Amino acid sequence: MPLYRPPSEGNNLIIQATLGCSANYCTFCSMYKTKTYRARPLDQVFADIDQAAQEWPTASRVFLADGDALTLSMDNLRAILNKLHETFPELTRVSAYATPKNLIDKSVDELRELKAMKLSLVYMGIESGSTQVLKRVIKGASHKTHGMALDNATAAGLKVSATVILGLAGQAGWKDHIASTAQLINEHPPTYLSTLQLTLDEGAIDEFMAEQEAGFEFQDDDAILQEQEQLLKLLDPPKPVIFRSNHASNCLPLAGNLPKDRNKLLDIITAAKEQTHLRRSPFMRGL
Repeated sequence: MPLYRPPSEGNNLIIQATLGCSANYCTFCSMYKTKTYRARPLDQVFADIDQAAQEWPTASRVFLADGDALTLSMDNLRAILNKLHETFPELTRVSAYATPKNLIDKSVDELRELKAMKLSLVYMGIESGSTQVLKRVIKGASHKTHGMALDNATAAGLKVSATVILGLAGQAGWKDHIASTAQLINEHPPTYLSTLQLTLDEGAIDEFMAEQEAGFEFQDDDAILQEQEQLLKLLDPPKPVIFRSNHASNCLPLAGNLPKDRNKLLDIITAAKEQTHLRRSPFMRGL
């Protein structure tokens, strides 16, 4: 512990193939700061799988934790995926977090091989399409590498669930943040796109602010809705993208398909800008 997983994996089996995150330097993220990254020995992973099978033999979906299990070697991933396939006869999908580096370091052929072994969905934190914003939060990626990673995953047939953090660039940088993010998504569309609202643990604020330009100011809910509105106006992907802002950090939950539902979503934002009672109450928000 702590153990994290995407909201959509809440009802699925979680197997910890790794502990922590191999990067673990992003200033906005405190998820794995108490852990040192390591790959778990295969015998321990296999023991967990065997125990899980005794309690849930019909499990059909498995999430490989922790932060970026896709950083494992192909040999380890093959062994784990084979074990899952042998143990769970109803297995239909394996998923994992993945960094842009994970999706670039492995070849498209290797990613295709993982897809054939049912690792078919990866969760990738884009955070921003702006290289400058990414540098200030020490993401270890750029607009270009994000695009390369998304293209590799798409070429391999993997579904990508990508996340963007509203408010990440503050008051001064939000327009570049949103415009560059929309450009990235339009050029390299993922399968799913979700927005989160910047929420920092108290212990992470100093580290986050240390990398920002002087005068950085956080966005309030009104400004966040402005960012969300502008992002939706600019998004025009060449293929359908399933859009969500249902993460608990968001002041306004949204759900639809882009570009088809753009106007409907924009109407909801307009109403929430004018009627604050339509927004999620602060006590209901969190990470």
